[in-house]
Amino acid sequence: MTENTPLISTVIATYNRPLLVTRAVRSALNQTLQNIEVIVIIDGPNDDNAVALGAIADRRLKVHTLPSRQRLAAARNAGVALARGKWIALLDDDDEWLPHKLEKQLATAEQSPYQYPIVASQLIARNEWGDRIWPRRTPEPDENLSEYLLCQRSLFAGDGLVLPSVIFTSKELLTTMPLRRVCKSGVGGDIDWLLRALRAEGVGLEFVSPPEPLAIWNMQEKRDRLSTTGSWRDSLSWISTNEELATPRARASYILTWVSKEARKANDLKAMGTLLHNAFRIGRPDWRSLLAFLIIWFVPQSFRTRATRVHKPVGSRSMR
Repeated sequence: MTENTPLISTVIATYNRPLLVTRAVRSALNQTLQNIEVIVIIDGPNDDNAVALGAIADRRLKVHTLPSRQRLAAARNAGVALARGKWIALLDDDDEWLPHKLEKQLATAEQSPYQYPIVASQLIARNEWGDRIWPRRTPEPDENLSEYLLCQRSLFAGDGLVLPSVIFTSKELLTTMPLRRVCKSGVGGDIDWLLRALRAEGVGLEFVSPPEPLAIWNMQEKRDRLSTTGSWRDSLSWISTNEELATPRARASYILTWVSKEARKANDLKAMGTLLHNAFRIGRPDWRSLLAFLIIWFVPQSFRTRATRVHKPVGSRSMR
């Protein structure tokens, strides 16, 4: 590796969000580990993004505009193809990193027993009601990772979680196993990629230890995210055609919780029977996922929102 070759490449995909993406870029450039490059892929011509990013005077920033909209997975893959670093860290354009993130993930990756480690960390889940530290727990040694990612042990969010903005892995893994656009809503390409990658030889998931939040997930509910627009039917189709990626329990939980939330948000009451039928057809529901299903469909959103606001998960604290 030459002096001018970055050790780590950050890949950010964006479209029409100049203020958000410049905040994300600055958080990447402000890392304590300086031997990096930040690659921003603008998903289709967008003058506002180009102008905003052009105002950042840092030679480590590389901006590339795709000739047409190709959506999130393709934009990220384009960034991976341009990356020169041995390691790649993904960052959503509306999220942020804390200054020591890359330094601590690199140390974990370099000490990993896996040939292709996927290093994650806790994050600060931030919304208009405050900050919470998620995930509340890391996977147990013998826990199936599809169940860690898709099953809930409690009725509140933030149990098992790995978001794109905390994924740190090798360019070789992301090149040989690129992200794919599997559906427009719900699980998205990130969880699909994780579940596919973790089935490959030499790949393993690790969390930075001791646990600490290294990113900020800005999860304000009223703002659309690039990966959360579409139909619940897309998400149901994904799990139905990729049964091998998850255990029966995880498949049922995904349908009864993740997909149900999308259908309930769309106020598609006819989806209830379809989702319940499919949960039993291709999965094995447990009492937690069935209870979550009933709450999603029969407890008003306003009440669920209030319950979420007053609930303080283990490990939560103010970060403001």
